[in-house]
Amino acid sequence: MQLHITTSEGVPIYLQIVNQIKYMVASGRLSPGDEMPPIRVLAEQLVVNPNTVARAYRELEAAGVVEKRRTAGTYVSDGGSPLARKEQIRILSERVDALLSEARQMGISVDEVIELLHSRASDLSPTSNNEIRPDKSQDTL
Repeated sequence: MQLHITTSEGVPIYLQIVNQIKYMVASGRLSPGDEMPPIRVLAEQLVVNPNTVARAYRELEAAGVVEKRRTAGTYVSDGGSPLARKEQIRILSERVDALLSEARQMGISVDEVIELLHSRASDLSPTSNNEIRPDKSQDTL
């Protein structure tokens, strides 16, 4: 697990850890049941005080993203945190914003973008034999 900490942005280090782990869970880079690094190990990797990592883990546990198992460590929650879902929506919202902005610059209407999304979704739907259909054309507009 690679986390990147910076002291130049003014964001507390524990929040940087929390936000990056939430992102990893929401994006699927960390799966339910995955074991988190022990507090001391992560603190050494990040060159931060172990109390900072412990605080981040407490925040993540309170949010339902991770769970502590006595004497076994800290794991990504199996239940699928609603917070993780919110993070997924936030990530997709950023991508949608970028898509809409790019479409606007190209003179493509929102209706055309929606039509393209529907077309691509049906093209990428698994067929009865669980294969993905080949890309028909990207010039559907």
